[in-house]
Amino acid sequence: MSITAVLGSVEQGLIYSLVALGIVLSYRVLDLADLTVDGSFTLGAAWSAVLATAGHPILGIGAAFLAGGAAGLVTAALQTKLKVQPILAGIITMTALYSINLMVMGGRSNLPLLRVTTIFTMAEEVLPPSVATLAVTGLFSLAAAGGLFLFLRTQLGLSIRATGDNRAMVSSSSINPNFTTTVGLCVANALVATGGALLAQYQSFAEPTMGTGMVVIGLASLIIGEVLVGGHRSILHSLAGAVLGAIVYRLIIAVALRTSISASNLKLVSAIIVAAAISYPAIKERVEFYKLRKAGKQDADTLPHSENL
Repeated sequence: MSITAVLGSVEQGLIYSLVALGIVLSYRVLDLADLTVDGSFTLGAAWSAVLATAGHPILGIGAAFLAGGAAGLVTAALQTKLKVQPILAGIITMTALYSINLMVMGGRSNLPLLRVTTIFTMAEEVLPPSVATLAVTGLFSLAAAGGLFLFLRTQLGLSIRATGDNRAMVSSSSINPNFTTTVGLCVANALVATGGALLAQYQSFAEPTMGTGMVVIGLASLIIGEVLVGGHRSILHSLAGAVLGAIVYRLIIAVALRTSISASNLKLVSAIIVAAAISYPAIKERVEFYKLRKAGKQDADTLPHSENL
């Protein structure tokens, strides 16, 4: 792979790290399987593209953040107010967002950003073009990870973490688990939508299907990162692992594209990566078990047999 290809993969990985960070909050911290991600990612991309076309690329990022938070609010309301199961609530919101995203994009199946000012072209005016994109994506990823780390150390953040650890215990205390769940899902989807907003301006277009499979991509990044950083379960390690995992995931995809694997098979590759990463601890444990059993059997064979029964 060339240096340009590696840098491109790192830049995309930093963008997708915002998706992974959102999934850390919903999946790891709150212990909820939130499928709103696919829809909120596209929602952020749609608002970003529309406002960038109108000449407001920075405002597009902020609007995407707020829109993603609103999507998370809808999912949380379905769960906490209407008592819909978390997975089903995410599916309902994701399905509704497909039509909403089309409305935001004016009914167009593709919204190009050719010859449109984006945050990346703005960065190239003050930084060398070779590092401008990397600087922007790195800044957003660092700000998202750092902001989420500080947020989860606040009283509200600790309450959200407690809700994910033991909802029954939280319910018996003065903490309102419905409120903490709502805040957590809002922040998680806001981060995901910001990632979509960045990707739309990065690749200079937005389309209604660009969020398909984001849950798988985010989980792959999260699990790869957890494998790389080891068995640590602290928030800092989880967030760092999410960013690192997203970068490694994009590098793996880039290598796959340079082989005989076609672009249409990328979802299959992603699923295999997720399955391999999830099963890695179990496979490692089983291999170690067989090694110990084999060593124990060899030790037993070397022991002297008693001649007197």
